[in-house]
This record gives sequence, C-alpha cells and structure tokens, in this order.
Amino acid sequence: MGRNAAGESFLRGFLEHATFGEEDPIVVQLLQHSHAVDFEALAQKHGRSNQIHSVTTHNFQDLAKASTVYYPGPNLSEHAYKRRLLGDEKWSLCGITHTTSSAKAMDAIAEIITAPVQTWDALICTSTAVKSNVEVILQAQADELQSRLGATRLVLPKLPIIPLGIHTDDFEFTNQHREISRDELGVDNNTIVVLYTGRLSFHAKANPFAMYTALESAAKKTEKTLALVECGWHSNDYIREAFNEGAREFAPSIKVINLDGRVERNRKISWSGSDIFCSLSDNIQETFGIVPIEAMAAGMPVVVSDWDGYKDSVRDGVDGFRIPTLAPGPGLGGDLAFRHALEIDSYDLYCGHSSSLVAVDLDALTKAFVTLVNSPELRRTMGESGKRRAREYYDWETIIKTYESLWGELAELRKGSQSKDTVNKLPKPQKWPARLDPTTSFSNYPTRQLGLETKFCRTETDITKAIARYKKISKLKMFSYASLVFLSDQELNIVLSSASSEPKFASELISSISAKRKPYVLRSLAFLTKIGLLRSA
Repeated sequence: MGRNAAGESFLRGFLEHATFGEEDPIVVQLLQHSHAVDFEALAQKHGRSNQIHSVTTHNFQDLAKASTVYYPGPNLSEHAYKRRLLGDEKWSLCGITHTTSSAKAMDAIAEIITAPVQTWDALICTSTAVKSNVEVILQAQADELQSRLGATRLVLPKLPIIPLGIHTDDFEFTNQHREISRDELGVDNNTIVVLYTGRLSFHAKANPFAMYTALESAAKKTEKTLALVECGWHSNDYIREAFNEGAREFAPSIKVINLDGRVERNRKISWSGSDIFCSLSDNIQETFGIVPIEAMAAGMPVVVSDWDGYKDSVRDGVDGFRIPTLAPGPGLGGDLAFRHALEIDSYDLYCGHSSSLVAVDLDALTKAFVTLVNSPELRRTMGESGKRRAREYYDWETIIKTYESLWGELAELRKGSQSKDTVNKLPKPQKWPARLDPTTSFSNYPTRQLGLETKFCRTETDITKAIARYKKISKLKMFSYASLVFLSDQELNIVLSSASSEPKFASELISSISAKRKPYVLRSLAFLTKIGLLRSA
C-alpha cells in the first residue's frame, strides 16, 4: 500500500540525509524493545552508527529525550492524550496525511479538535488539495461543537504542506538500460510505450476506461504503434478480469503488457523502457500520488488527471499534461456519506461510488497523447524538465531539510510556551464531521465542479445508439458495481433527449426530472461524461 511504501521511503531518506551528529542517539518508539535490533541494522545499512534509544510503554517518559516525535499517520489525538500524562510541553508531535477518505483517517482528523493537540504540534499535508480537505473536516467538527456546546475558541496544530519525497538516484537509467528493458517488454524502437504503475484498482485508484479509450483514439489518429505497460497488482481475480475486459473492449489495437509491480526488477524495466507515463487518478482515497514524481525522475513526460496532489507536482505543459476533471458540486453526495456512515456500503464501495462520478476530459486526454506520440522532441524536453523538477523539489535530501526546518520551528514554539490559539470562523454546522458528503469534503480535488450552470453536449447523434452504449458499458465489471448511481431508463432517455450537439445547461437537461430525483440525476451527468456520452462544454 502507498502509506507503507511512503513510510519506508521516508525512513531511508531520514537516515541518509538528516543532519543529526554521530554522537546523538536516535530515539525510536517501538512495540517492544527487541525491535530495536532490526532498526539498528536498518540504520547501519544506511550509514548510521548512532546509539538507538528504544521507547515502549514501559519507559514512555523517555520520549522527552526527543524534541519532536514523528508518526507516519494523522492520529495525533491518541498520542496527544498519552503525552498529557507527562505534560503537553514535553515534546512536539508531528503526523502526516496519507489517504484521508477512510473512516479511521477522518475520525483521526476530526478528533484533533477536541484532543490536547497543541500549537507546537503539526499535521503535515502532502498536497494543497489534502490541506483543504483536512480544513473542511476540522471546520465541520468545529461547527458541531459550536452548535452543540457554544465552543468558539480552538487550539489547532500547524498544517504545513510538504510533499512526499523520492530517491531520485534510483531512477537514473542509461540508453543500455532502455534497450535491454524494451527487449524484455518485446517492443521495437518504433513502438511508443505508455506506462501506468501502481495498484491496479478501478474503484480505489484510477478507472482505466479513459486511458484505454484515449490511447485507442490516439493510435488511430497518429497511425503509430502503441503499447501500454500496466506495472502493478490486482487485489483479486475479479479486478484483474475487469481490467482485461476493459482493455479488450476499449483498446483492442493497443498491446497491453502486464507486469507484477511488486517485483523490483519489473518496476525498473517499466521505468527505463517506457516513453510516456499516465496516471488518471479519479479517486478520493488518493491524496498525493508519488508515481508521477518517480516517472519525472526517470525522465518521462507525464499525463495525469488534474486531481488532488497531481495539481501541485505536475506543471501542465511543462512536465507533461494535466487533464481536466469534472465532479459533482458540494451537496450532491449525501446519500453516499449516509450509506458509508451506517456501514451499508463498505469503504471500497464508498470510494467506488464517489469515483464513478468523477469524469476525465476524454478529448483533452486524447489530444495530449496524440501530441506526445507525434513529437519525440516534446517528449524529450518535457522529460528533462520533469527530471530537473523531481531532483530539485522532491528528492528526500530536499524534503528532509524541510522537515527539519518544521521540527525546529515547533521546538521554538514549545519552548516559548506562549503561543496564540487559533480561533476558527463558525458558519453553518455539519451533522457528522468525520463522515462528510464526499462532494463537499473533496470539493477542491476536481478542476471544475458540476452544477446547474454547467453546460453539456451530447456526443452521439443517435439516441438509441447512445442508450445501447450506456447499457453495455454499465454492465462491464469496471462499472457494474456502481449501479447505485446509475440512471433509470426513463431518466436516461429524458437527459439524452434534452441534450444536443449544441451546449445546454445542466438545469435544462434535468428540467423534466421529478424534484426528488433531480440532485441524483444532476450528479449522474458526471458519469455520462465519464463514459463519453456527454461532453462538458
């Protein structure tokens, strides 16, 4: 999982680049002291011979030997309560966000409001979008406390934006590496290889429909041979077959190469042998997205969705292309939150329903692929630009310095013991801050938000064919699980009949829908756009 890989990568970066001296002990909080042997071996592997001072519940007071205690997650409240047993000022706490859409993560963030978290603590947000999401949850919890208890004065930790890092030297490849890798992939020099790497999940990472469809269109428009490497892993056979089914249906002329991304050798073959990287995240469980940074470090131009952390890391038109996304505006997903809160839907299904309402602009995506496929020079210049950016901004050597600067700032605040509490503005209260409507809490993720004033065109002139295509696509494994957000036959007919080749407001398309169903049909315009039956104008 991403958080595990990120934690391991951070620890290596910390051991290799942190500025503490050889005489300074490394304070490590462990489940049991025997684990210190493993940590010491890891530290020595990365050039550290420092004394390891292990802390468990039996010598918990020894954490005071550390200025800041870093936890690889957002659950500051639990550790703040434990710290209170010794004194709030004993050390600073520093956590970090990974996914913020799970129940456990949202609870952890909401609990910060009422826990004894201090202004000399910090929760690192890995992207601008994630910080916005965290602030929405905190504000909703504050609204609840104000409405219920009249609370107006709040003490909050710092919320700095610091991205995840990578080890850029791991992505240095020679021309010889490239030749060997392409032989392994079974592609010639005339084939343009597009790479997707990471977990292969249509409901919890990125639905491949847009990627398959746009690659097929690009192959036809450019008359070039394209191959797609999917270097990752499927959680189960159902998901594997869903990807295979989708590739056969939507990208029949594309050679799809499947590699197990859990094998390091396969990852290196993929990075060194590919020409273009693609990751079209459309999921609320994604927060930062490390793989585009790795692709940039490997010298590849990247094609990504304009979504979550990708907005910060990839410069559109410089390192590659960010493809616009569309999602329902705030207030159109309350039933999804309700079902998740009551555990009617699992977390996976909650993420899947939410992602089914996120559309990637197919026209812009196809154009990006066509542009890169036709221009080796643009691929080279964008790849070089991304490589410089990855090394300058995302290498752990740089990121660890930023961490240390933050930790120093927290120490100064703690030592001063005179910090000003943060007072939040308190607008309209929410019902359950840790279970917000995803279209509200993740409203900063998409490029644009779908609302009544959004304009749409119908892409298919023959309505009968459009309806048949909708029914065919909705039965595919990569979509059929999301039947909760599908339109009825009557609703589909109304929407498609109201749409035309000329742009029309969303309000016009749903004007004949009953008042009770209008919000659900409105948001489903995003699904129709996702599968290419509508185009946002």
